[in-house]
Order: sequence, then C-alpha cells, then structure tokens
Amino acid sequence: MQLFTLCYLLQSWRRRAQFFAERATYRRKYLKRRRARISSTVVISLITMNCTPSRRMWMRDRRHGEAFMQTILAYQEEQWMSNFRMSRATFEYVLELLSPAITMQTTRFRKPIEPARRLAIALWWYATPGEYRTVSSLFGVGIGTVCKIVYQVTRALLDTMYHRFISLPQGQRLDETIKGFKKRGYPQCAGAIDGTHIPIIAPHDNPADYYNRKGWHSIVLQAVVDHKYCFTDVFIGWPGRSHDARVLANSDLYSIAEDKLGGWLFPREKSVIVHGVDIPVHLIGDAAYPLQRWLMKGYTQHVHLSPEQTSYTHALSSARMAVENAFGRLKGRWRCLMKRNDVDLKIMPDIVAACCILHNICEIQKENFLPEWNVHDHGAGVTVHDAPGLVGGHDAASECIRATIAANLQTMLQ
Repeated sequence: MQLFTLCYLLQSWRRRAQFFAERATYRRKYLKRRRARISSTVVISLITMNCTPSRRMWMRDRRHGEAFMQTILAYQEEQWMSNFRMSRATFEYVLELLSPAITMQTTRFRKPIEPARRLAIALWWYATPGEYRTVSSLFGVGIGTVCKIVYQVTRALLDTMYHRFISLPQGQRLDETIKGFKKRGYPQCAGAIDGTHIPIIAPHDNPADYYNRKGWHSIVLQAVVDHKYCFTDVFIGWPGRSHDARVLANSDLYSIAEDKLGGWLFPREKSVIVHGVDIPVHLIGDAAYPLQRWLMKGYTQHVHLSPEQTSYTHALSSARMAVENAFGRLKGRWRCLMKRNDVDLKIMPDIVAACCILHNICEIQKENFLPEWNVHDHGAGVTVHDAPGLVGGHDAASECIRATIAANLQTMLQ
C-alpha cells in the first residue's frame, strides 16, 4: 500500500514538473514575440518621423486628365488660341500674376492641382459653352472640383487684377482716350456707356424682376468702354427688367459724378471753351440715358432736327459703337456669358467681372479676335425712349453744352 502511494506521488510530481516546464516554454515564446512586435513598432515609428508615408486612400482613377493636359501643352498656337481665347504668351502672363493666389498648399493626403492646370480649367469653362461635367471629364477632376476651381480663379482675378485693369482713364491715358474718340469723329469724349444682358437661370426670389423685354431672365452689365474696346468701368447685377437709366442711377459711376464731383466726372482743366461755353470731358450714351453735363446723347426728335443736330447725332452714334463692339468681343471670347449657366445668382456678377478683366488683358496684349467668334448679341445696344422721370431732368447747362458741340462739331474736330 505504501509502495502504491509512493508511485502515485512520484507520477503527480512528474506531471506538475512537466506542466511548469511547458508553461515556462510558452511564456518564453510569448515574451519573444512581444519583444519582436515592440521592436518593429519602434522601427516603424522612427521611419515615420524621418519621411512622409504614402497613404492609401480611395480615389477615382483620372490619369486620362494628366494625358489631356499633356495634349494641351503640345497644342499649336492656333489650337491654343481657339480653346483658351488667348495666346500661350498671354496665358503665361496671366498665370504669373495669379499663381500666388491659386497655388494650394501641399498636404500629406494628395498632391494639389498645379496652378497652370487650374487656370486652364477656368479659362476652358469661360471660353466654351460646356457644362461642369464636360470640363470634369476632359481634365480628369471631379465636378465639384471644377466648380471650386472656377470660383477660386474668379475671386483671384477680382482680388488681384480688377483695379489694375478696370479704371476710368486718368492723366496720359485720358489724353489718349480723348484723341482716340476724336479720330472716331467725336470730341471731348472719354468713353461710351451702354448696357447688355447676361443670361441667368430664373432665380427663386422675384423671378419676374429678372425677366427682360427680350423674353428671358438676365442681369444687366453696364459698362464704360474706351476707344480701344477696353472696359474702364463696370456695374453688374441689376435685374434684367430694369431700365438703363435706373441702373445708371444706382451705380457708383453716377454717385461719383453727381454727389462727389458735383457733375464733373473728369478733371475740369481738361475742358475746352467754345464760344463762351465750357465743354467738359464727358461720356456718350444712347437715348435711354439722361442728358447730363458729364453724359451726352444724341437728339431724338428726328423729324425736326436741323442739319447740325443730325450731324451731331450721327457722329455720337458712330463713336458710341465702340461699346457695342466691345460687348460683342467680350461675349465672343467668353461664351459662358452667352448661355444660361448653372451658377448661383450671387456669383454670376463676379464671373462677368472676371471675364471683363480677361477681355481687357487680351485687348491690351493685342490678341487677335477670330472671325468665327463673332456672335449676334440680342441683349446689347437696344435703344429705348427717354425716361426723364428715372434720373433727374435735362438741365439748361447740359442742353447748352450739347447744342454748342453740335453747332461747332467740325471746328472741335480739327
């Protein structure tokens, strides 16, 4: 009995010894694996501190956009002009001015779109009647990205270039403008003023106010243009149903001329004296505008006009064609102004102003305007009858100035 008990105890001790030995072996293996994991974690952490990892994230394969951009860069000059409405040299000039404003910061997520591609996307959208979806497919970016880029480039153009390229002539530029209109057959003129309609989608608020006399919804672009078809003042955003005189009365131009300068939009020292009458430098407009000291228009009673009045009206109308030609060239270059865009009404005036800036740059750089860009603009140059109740009345001084110019037109042109 004692022998049996001793054998049993011996076997039990062996089993316990074997158990603790296996447990020690398992623990050593566990500690070895743990040390390996900790070591690998430390190594990875050190590598991460010294270099930026290439993160994996889902994104649509748009490599065809890069290929299309390479195709664009290989364009001949005619192809470049046709698609961007400006030469490659002018494109590079605009890019140089805009690059600081449209360069995005590089982050750890993905490489940002380069400035040249951003400007190309915006100009393509301005110049063609294509939708956001079409531009998105061509350049290999998302539809939302196209919207953001167009608005970003638009804001950059306004913030960076507006006052640089759109301003009333002063100093030597004013003298050149007066000489330019004098060659066109009208003296003492510093610009022609008119309005044109920009199509929009019917807004949710007060859509009837934007329904113009042509039968579609629009906002009004009021602009002053010099003899070189460059915009020197723009006022954008009033509903298309508004009369031209009412738009003028609410513009900064009218406020400056009437309130701040007392009826003298340009320096008084530029005036000339003709038979005792002080003839100021002024703008010219059509019959829709009021007759002011700083704004002349032709005679409207065609049946009872004298030969001098008829000659004056013809000369003014001929010189005023500069603004209508400028509108045609503006919309011929930037076709986004010729069709209704899926753009918020609050943003549309900024887009119109950006197109005016680009138009001026092209005209200053003497860019060619191709014949196939010509369009028939149904929204500009529509002469309406006087609306004397909208903006003041015709004072005696304004009538005297117009009569003096009409009676001495040929003398003043010499």
